[in-house]
Amino acid sequence: MPGTVLLLAASPLGRGRLVDAASVLPVLAAVPPAVLSGAETANVVELADPLEPQAVLTRLRAAAAAPGPLTVYVTGQLQLDRRQRLPHLALARTTASTVRYTGLPWHWFREELRLRPAGATTLFLDLHADPETWRSLGAARPPGPSPLDCGPDNAVYGRVAPPPSRRGVAAPAYMKAVATILRSGWRPPDEELHQQALTRIAPESTGTELLLARPGPVPGDPHAAVTAAVRSGRHADADALAARLEQAAGLAHGPASEEALHWTEVRADLAMLAGDAARSCRAWLAVASARLTAGQPADAPAVETAVDRAHHQWGRIGDPSRARELGAVLAELRGRVPGRREGALDHVRRQLRQLQTQG
Repeated sequence: MPGTVLLLAASPLGRGRLVDAASVLPVLAAVPPAVLSGAETANVVELADPLEPQAVLTRLRAAAAAPGPLTVYVTGQLQLDRRQRLPHLALARTTASTVRYTGLPWHWFREELRLRPAGATTLFLDLHADPETWRSLGAARPPGPSPLDCGPDNAVYGRVAPPPSRRGVAAPAYMKAVATILRSGWRPPDEELHQQALTRIAPESTGTELLLARPGPVPGDPHAAVTAAVRSGRHADADALAARLEQAAGLAHGPASEEALHWTEVRADLAMLAGDAARSCRAWLAVASARLTAGQPADAPAVETAVDRAHHQWGRIGDPSRARELGAVLAELRGRVPGRREGALDHVRRQLRQLQTQG
């Protein structure tokens, strides 16, 4: 099965640029696709200083849907949006005041890679943080996913470098080291590749970088069994397995724990894949309510994502009575969680008014 490689290098074009991210792409492009991927053959998608976050999301979503192994190489800089204080990958048009609208929210990686088979995805990251983001990454975080979390089923290696100490633009030294090693034509195991790259950049390193090294899940991970059932069309079996895992996580960690809610989210996705929009919508509404009840803020990424996905699935429900029932719950949640799309609450209200006239 061919692999897929996504090469993403992004940084602002103006004075806010911290790193010349795109300078690594010629070095990476010189590596044979099979070596970049670790598969016998591979398709390579390259994004150099993209302008629009939605365009990057489209490419990321397509790469995540590919059936074979996926390797993602990301080079760029991190900035916080002023409203939610969440890390974004800065794109070509990003400025300090427009991050929320012109940058790529980092949690989109986690969301788009959610249904990838366990152990089939590897990310190599070479990121530079601006001063505000660097302080945020070093601060104590509340319980929940890491701000740079890429999902529980994916291997992540790389580094986050602090802001350059003097004026000028930094070089993506870690990713260039990775590319140089791979140009030999042999790909060492991921952990070894990561360590070799760190050794190469050690002389120019500040020693303060945040190092990322998390192997993928061990074989036999339950996500792989769920994914296998979906791929073979056994949607009921997949949901039954996810339901058992959801119950077990709830008993072990509490029904509102991240472990339990993860499986509720998986079941919401499974219902979508099975074509049951009402069940998917209901599950996402339950996730959003549980997170809000647990004290998570209305603009937390996981809360916004749950309500957005519930809204999307609600629009696909064909039964007017079920749509009315779930629409009332969605409208209440939309009042608390407006999300990033303008007019989302008004859309729900308009649709509900139309549904009242249907049998």
